[in-house]
Amino acid sequence: MGGFFGACRHDDAISDVFFGTDYHSHLGTYRGGMAAWDAQIGLQREIHNIQNSPFRTKFEHVFDEMQGCSAIGCISDTDPQPLLIRSRLGVYTLCIVGKINNAEELIKKHLTLSGGHFTAMTGGRINNTELVAALIDQRDDFAEGIRFAQQMIDGSASILILKNDGSIIAARDLLGRLPVLIGRSSEGYCVSFESFAYKKMGYRDEKELGPGEIVRFDADHLEVLKPAGEKMRICSFLWSYYGYPTSTYEGVNVEVMRNKNGAIMARSDREAGNAEGVDYIGGVPDSGTPHAIGYANESSVPFARPYIKYTPTWARSFMPQNQRERSRIAKMKQIPVHELIEGKSLLFVDDSIVRGTQLKETVEFLYANGAKAVHMRSACPPIMHSCKYLNFSSAKNEMELITRQTIMELEGEEGLKHLEEYSDTKTERGKKLRKAICDKFHFSSLEFQSLEGLVESIGIDPCKLCTYCWSGKE
Repeated sequence: MGGFFGACRHDDAISDVFFGTDYHSHLGTYRGGMAAWDAQIGLQREIHNIQNSPFRTKFEHVFDEMQGCSAIGCISDTDPQPLLIRSRLGVYTLCIVGKINNAEELIKKHLTLSGGHFTAMTGGRINNTELVAALIDQRDDFAEGIRFAQQMIDGSASILILKNDGSIIAARDLLGRLPVLIGRSSEGYCVSFESFAYKKMGYRDEKELGPGEIVRFDADHLEVLKPAGEKMRICSFLWSYYGYPTSTYEGVNVEVMRNKNGAIMARSDREAGNAEGVDYIGGVPDSGTPHAIGYANESSVPFARPYIKYTPTWARSFMPQNQRERSRIAKMKQIPVHELIEGKSLLFVDDSIVRGTQLKETVEFLYANGAKAVHMRSACPPIMHSCKYLNFSSAKNEMELITRQTIMELEGEEGLKHLEEYSDTKTERGKKLRKAICDKFHFSSLEFQSLEGLVESIGIDPCKLCTYCWSGKE
């Protein structure tokens, strides 16, 4: 995934952008970057590796090394950014959030037509942010260039540009798969992926960009360069997984949605007579927890935390580069509360089940500490397709998905023709899928939220939601 934050102020913008960008750290783990504009110095930029250390610690020196009344920052889970570009449109910095599936095709076409070159990274790969800049620069102004780039990209791209005059241009991707919001204070304007990030710094809601909308702002003015389109496909996973609990997208708060989602799952279980005799409801920390609270409140079964994640020094399980060490730290972070596990029948709610590797280890850990039964619920429908629009899944291909693996084991290639049946718990194929995963992971029972239940919990027009990873429908 990734996220960005930018601000234009009458006074120094570095502090707001430092903290605003840091508030997006839950969206990426690869690189962090900041760029600033000062009337005397011009454009400045810094990029740091944040795989083993958070954004805040890598950029705490920025107050001494960077200054300006306009600045942007980004958390990237893909390429290093923002990049500093000099082109016929001038000098500017930009960052992007999204996914470009046809990057190689676009690179070859550009090199053929321009006779130019790109700066290559290790292995010869091109930074997608530089590719977007090359597409933008093919038009006579930024607005037309951004729109051209977005139309050429197979995937999605939300774009943030800091110009050499101190103004900022922000563009939401064509189908609005991710949010872009504008805040305003007495000192200027800001742009953010997460709304809570600017509210903590005294900004108020000014505008939520529509699909494909492009705006430009400085400290005093906000203008629309390209109006919003009518068609929207905002990612449903925003609410169920990677959005921050305090954020609101399209008028729907993340934490409220997750509580409602859990309640809908509890009602479904009650109607089906599933998982009776459970002692405690727990959430797989952290994003599964609010779904579990909603489930517990609706079911009247007590909510509890049978194990706690130790995060003061191991905030992220992926800190080491070695997979073996990452798995070890993931296990070491789990601290049991024996009184809530021994002899107890537990039901856990996770935000989603993608590959299931760590979930299997968690269940083994619970049984090893005396659990009588471990039931599992997924707050999402079965994931049948890798996302082709956003970089948020760690699955490199669809056969890494536990659903696809299990279907192949059950039925081979023939099963891939019946993914819709396997998603539905009421069909024979759906029941077989759930039982097979239960047997593999030692769950006492397993159920997924239905697509209808997920859409109900979000509560906006279904035609505005992207549910591709579950339904395969664009």
